[in-house]
Amino acid sequence: MANELMLKYGCNPNQKPARIFMKDGGALPVEVLNGRPGYINFLDAFNSWQLVRELKQACGLPAAASFKHVSPAGAALGVELSETAKKICFVDDLELSPLAAAYATARGADRMSSYGDFAALSDLCDEQTALVLKREVSDGVIAPGYTDKALEILKSKRKGTYNIIKIDPDYRPAPVEHKDVFGVTFEQGRNEADIRPEQLTNIVTKNRDLTEEAKRDLVLSLIALKYTQSNSVCYAQGGRTIGVGAGQQSRIHCTRLAGNKADNWLLRQHPKVMDLPFKKDIRRPDRDNTIDVFMSDDAQDVLADGIWQNYFTVKPAALTREEKSDWLNRQTGVSLGSDAFFPFGDNIERAHRSGVSYIAQPGGSIRDDNVIETCDKYGIVMAFTGIRLFHH
Repeated sequence: MANELMLKYGCNPNQKPARIFMKDGGALPVEVLNGRPGYINFLDAFNSWQLVRELKQACGLPAAASFKHVSPAGAALGVELSETAKKICFVDDLELSPLAAAYATARGADRMSSYGDFAALSDLCDEQTALVLKREVSDGVIAPGYTDKALEILKSKRKGTYNIIKIDPDYRPAPVEHKDVFGVTFEQGRNEADIRPEQLTNIVTKNRDLTEEAKRDLVLSLIALKYTQSNSVCYAQGGRTIGVGAGQQSRIHCTRLAGNKADNWLLRQHPKVMDLPFKKDIRRPDRDNTIDVFMSDDAQDVLADGIWQNYFTVKPAALTREEKSDWLNRQTGVSLGSDAFFPFGDNIERAHRSGVSYIAQPGGSIRDDNVIETCDKYGIVMAFTGIRLFHH
C-alpha cells in the first residue's frame, strides 16, 4: 500500500492541494478498490470504521453505520429483523445476512439523513450486503474486505464510480494524535475509552431494572456518540440507533432533535404509515421524503388535491395529531445516551415523550439531583458512566 494518496480537493473545491498520508512514512492502512474517494469521504470512512469496529468488539455482533458529514445518521448491530422492521427499511424482499441486516437498519433509522451516505461494515462485505448497498443512494463503503461477488456488485454501482475502500483490520494508530487548526497544531491522547456493559453498574435511580437488551442498546448509543460531533444525544432501540442529534450548542436541542428523529422511526410503524398506497414506480428518495412529510404536521401539503396523485394510487387519510400522540404514548423500552451530563430535567421530560425507559450519561452536573428526580417521576432507569464523549 502507498503512504500517500492525492485527493481532488479538500472539504470544498477551492481547498487545494489535498491528500491523505502517513507522517511516519509508513503505508496507509487503506486501499482504494474502486472510485476516487474525496476528503470528506475519508473523514466519514475513518470515523465510521472506528465506530463499527468498537461495536463489534463490545457486542460480539456484526455492525454497520451510515455516515453523513462526520456523524452517524444511523448505526446498528446484526440482529434478526422483525417483519415490520424489514418493511420499514424496505428490505422485506431480500434475504439478509446479519451484516446486511445491520446496514439495512443503520440506513433505515433515518433515511432522509442517510441519503448519499458513506457506509461502514465491521466484517467482510458479502453478496447480500452488497445488494442492499447497490439500490441505495450512497457515496461509498469501507470494510475489512469484500467477497468477489460483493465487489462485482458494488463496482457496477454509480456507473462504475462507486467508492470502495478496504481497510486493514489490524491497523492501530499512534496513541497520540495531532490536528492543525489555523496553522496551529493541537496534540492529545486518542480517546481510547472502552465502552462495555460493565460500565453501566452505577445506577442512580430508584428503578434499577436494567435489562440485557437495554444494556446492549445503551452501549450502542454511547459508542455511536463517541464518533458523533458534539454536543450529541442518541436514542436506540432493538440494536439500532433510532435518533441521533449532533453538533448542537444546547443539550436540550440535541435531545429534541434526536427525539424528533426517534419519533419518526416509531411513527413509521403506525398502521397508516405502513399501509401507504405508494405507486410502484415511485423513486426511493421521493417515497422517503413523502413518508417524512406525511408524518409531520404538514401532511396536508402532500395530500393536497393534485399532489397526492404523484405518489399514491388512492388518497390516504392523514395521520392526525391525536393519532400520533396516542401512538407515541404507547412506546416504551427506548434507550438514550448522552455524550455529557444533562444540566436540567427538561431533557428527561423530552426523552420520556419518545418512550425512553433507560438512560446512560456521565453525570457530574450540579443539578444531578433534579435530573434523577425527573427520572424517578417516570420510572426511568439511569446509569452514570463517568465517561464524557465529546468529539470535535
